[in-house]
Amino acid sequence: MIDFEHHDIKFLPGVGPQRAKLLADEMQIHTLHDLLYTFPYKHIDRTRLYYVHELTADMPYVQIRGQILSFEVEGEGRKKRLVAHFTDGRGIVDLIWFNGLKYITSHYHLRTDYIVFGRPSMFNGRINIAHPDIDPADELRLNTMGLQPYYSTTEKMKRGGLNSRSLEHFTATLFKLADAVIPETLPQYLVDALHLVSLDEALRHIHYPNNAEELRKAQLRLKFEELFYIQLNIVRYMRDRRQKYRGYVFSRVGEIFNGFYQNFLPFELTGAQKRVIREIRQDMGCGKQMNRLLQGDVGSGKTLVALMSMLIALDNGYQACIMAPTEILAEQHYVTFTNFLKGMPIRVELLTGTVKGKRRQAILDGLECGEINILVGTHAVLEDTVNFKSLGMVVIDEQHRFGVAQRARMWTKNENPPHVLVMTATPIPRTLAMTLYGDLDVSIIDELPPGRKPIQTLHQYDNRRESLYSGIRKQLNEGRQVYVVYPLIKESEKMDLKNLEDGYEQLCRDLPGYKISKVHGKMKPAEKEVEMNAFVSGETQILVATTVIEVGVNVPNASVMVIENAERFGLAQLHQLRGRVGRGADQSYCILVTKYELSADTRKRIQIMTETNDGFEIAEADLKLRGPGDLEGTQQSGVSFMLRLANLARDGQLLQLARETAEKVLDDDPMCAASKNDILWKQLTKLKKENVNWGAIS
Repeated sequence: MIDFEHHDIKFLPGVGPQRAKLLADEMQIHTLHDLLYTFPYKHIDRTRLYYVHELTADMPYVQIRGQILSFEVEGEGRKKRLVAHFTDGRGIVDLIWFNGLKYITSHYHLRTDYIVFGRPSMFNGRINIAHPDIDPADELRLNTMGLQPYYSTTEKMKRGGLNSRSLEHFTATLFKLADAVIPETLPQYLVDALHLVSLDEALRHIHYPNNAEELRKAQLRLKFEELFYIQLNIVRYMRDRRQKYRGYVFSRVGEIFNGFYQNFLPFELTGAQKRVIREIRQDMGCGKQMNRLLQGDVGSGKTLVALMSMLIALDNGYQACIMAPTEILAEQHYVTFTNFLKGMPIRVELLTGTVKGKRRQAILDGLECGEINILVGTHAVLEDTVNFKSLGMVVIDEQHRFGVAQRARMWTKNENPPHVLVMTATPIPRTLAMTLYGDLDVSIIDELPPGRKPIQTLHQYDNRRESLYSGIRKQLNEGRQVYVVYPLIKESEKMDLKNLEDGYEQLCRDLPGYKISKVHGKMKPAEKEVEMNAFVSGETQILVATTVIEVGVNVPNASVMVIENAERFGLAQLHQLRGRVGRGADQSYCILVTKYELSADTRKRIQIMTETNDGFEIAEADLKLRGPGDLEGTQQSGVSFMLRLANLARDGQLLQLARETAEKVLDDDPMCAASKNDILWKQLTKLKKENVNWGAIS
């Protein structure tokens, strides 16, 4: 029997060393196993033959049977093309080639029966097929050919003579060699219980199905297996970690927490905030290390929940730390915490990359001796020189911006791993959360603080500037403040975008008498801080910025968010930017300014933004529009690379089944010792050795 795993692709008949190098470089196909798992991106029905007179320009793919009547060369130079007049006895169609002319005339002959396959189009009032597939009629068995696979290829492969038909030929050769049954990768009891086809049948039919039903069953089996092994890895890891790591038992909720709640809490908590704090208190007191994901829309009050959770650690004699991805956000948390805790005997310090010299050393010393109770910081907290006396709780904000290895380093800051709360203001669709953060318990704040009015989102074209400025003036004259966000800092010749520098100058001209701040990522931190503080304090009324203000800026008096070139932003980013306003009691507005010509996808994005303020609804729509691999934070997770077939936007029910099945397997075999499951652990070990970033979801 062939060893698919280790059989070099160059030894497959028809491949050889040169083609093998192309396949390895361009598609990471090194072995027969890699080829077997390189799935077609579509299938074309080859069972139907059309007559020439039936062809129209709007048909996708068709095949016709007939003969070439004659060849002729038309045009000159780069416009030169070869035209073959082809007939089936009922009509004539032109077959056209723009390159490979010598090959075509030497390989295909007049008055010989061929089957032609391609996409018809209209040129000069005549139907033609450009660069069709042509096969001798006696070589194709159309009635048994079923659905023909089509494989993705690259330009470099095509230049090297490798196209979809080449890959089809290689896989056909592979299946002829694979006369024995391809070994199973799931236990038979699971295959039977879930009514799945065997792996052998699934792999043969994913490449060469006879009909749509065979293809559906093959896809179902292979999608389930992909999702199942991801979930099995997550669930096993989660259970193993809970058994292995004892957490600090924070049994006391004492003077610090209660004193803050009774005397310093500036407003009543929402029901959702109270529920989440109860869940966190329960985690911290149960003796197991907490690993909880806190999801909440922009402005829902996650930061206050995080602070109150940290106060529980302080009540039990431990320190707490919150880590943010940017200096602006870290500074915002520091200001928020110190304002909340003013008058309480709690020392809060800020540690970022710009904190140097004596001030830095004083913070490091204060952490080691325990004088500092709460540390707010950026990646600087991860450095080896930062040591705590007794770190009991870590909060990681906008956690998808930290790599897995970075987050794990916080565990080494103490003898036992601290309790961990990870927060995100980017609502994560349920299916994605189950895969990216499936090892975490999830809390959701799904309620905004009372008195907040929903933000009105409007779409405006950029040729209606005066109308836009009129609305801005009205808000400014009522004492409000305005954000204006641009996608770029300086003008790009390649992209016709309003840039921040030009926009700033235009606003100064068109809105005289108002003070304007300017902030972007290329400014020095000190300059940025001066400009930001001027806006926060109300000294300036307009803040012109790039997306550096996407997270972490809290100015309740700001009531207008203008997003220039909104077509250049994704849904999640638009929603984050919108969340910078609507933080006070006044009606707030988000104005999406775009050019008039927009793609269908962009119009859909803008429409979604104007119709809903619900972050979870927006996240689900974003997942459907863009797919998991393009969503912020998921590229570093490795998820997009693990999934060859399954789609988290469309296969939510299958993912749920995979999760439930993984949990049942481990309920039944918690020690992973049952012989019937040997195949599972063997396959899981093999998958972890492959080039897949499994650690990212563990």
